[in-house]
Amino acid sequence: MGMSLDELGDFAEQVLSERRFRGKQLFKWIYKRRVTDFDAMTDIAKATRAQLKEVAHISRMEVRAAQRSRDGTIKFLWGLHDGLQVESVLIPEDTRLTLCISTQVGCPLDCDFCVTGKGGYTRNLSKAEILGQVIQAQEHSPDRDLSNIVLMGMGEPLLNLDNVVDAMETAQVSDGLDLSHRRITLSTVGLIPQMAELGKRSRINLAISLHGTTEEQRTALMPINRKYPLADLVEALKAYPLRQKKLITIEYILIRGVNDTVADAKRLVRLLRKVPAKVNLIPYNKNPFTQYERPDNPTIVAFQEVLMGAGLHTVTRLNRGGDIDAACGQLGGYKQQRPGKRRSASPKAEQGR
Repeated sequence: MGMSLDELGDFAEQVLSERRFRGKQLFKWIYKRRVTDFDAMTDIAKATRAQLKEVAHISRMEVRAAQRSRDGTIKFLWGLHDGLQVESVLIPEDTRLTLCISTQVGCPLDCDFCVTGKGGYTRNLSKAEILGQVIQAQEHSPDRDLSNIVLMGMGEPLLNLDNVVDAMETAQVSDGLDLSHRRITLSTVGLIPQMAELGKRSRINLAISLHGTTEEQRTALMPINRKYPLADLVEALKAYPLRQKKLITIEYILIRGVNDTVADAKRLVRLLRKVPAKVNLIPYNKNPFTQYERPDNPTIVAFQEVLMGAGLHTVTRLNRGGDIDAACGQLGGYKQQRPGKRRSASPKAEQGR
């Protein structure tokens, strides 16, 4: 698990002493048919299957829990090879089946409203662990193929840039998962150098966790704003390389009494005036680990009306999986010792694994 089509071609030549097409066969079995038993790969010679069992294995994560929400959302708790755990969320809708995947065990960025960061940071996920979430979650919906992947689970994807880009490139191969880059969205707090690198290396969609309309407000919610200030982030978004007709998604969590006023909405309009953007409003998903609250519906509507009145395409995201702590900002609650308790400071995240 985790090897690309080219890597499996190299494996076929160098380890199996076979032609490269054998690697393509393996790729199809692993990623398209999701087979983990070499004996089931019936178009591969029996002798080669025996050799494969001696020199290779297809890794799998343990499904430690699969909770189903009243709305059909499923939250998975995956057990990793070193005993650590990570979560992802499968979200069925009428015309789409979206998987929200994680890229790190924990998160080092410590956004004040987010449960994940309160449990600290341990390590990046490998390419195999990122792709494993996709393949194994799909098994829980055998009658429907995944239509969308959002990298919005635990962790900051751009702090694991190499593994994330490589995994998403593998996910797009037609002989495997066959997911279009148009159906993959990466959400980041706005790490400006890594954003620029992403724009050079990948065509997947970009989403920005903004959540504040002044430097002071955003810094209070997201400490990373001290390193990459809001003003610099907006300039970086203006320069981000977009393909024709694409827009950057601006994610804005609405928190009662913090960033939910009409004045906030008007500042957001001014910030995005020259940014090719659409806005997702996310009413705060309450959890036991913070004191923040969701605004009331009239406040949410008033905020959205200001944005739409200014010509910004704006939607208010539905709360999916909130009853099982699977909604935006709620993942990683299993890491908490008790409500409100923070773990020790997180180490600096490494690039790659």
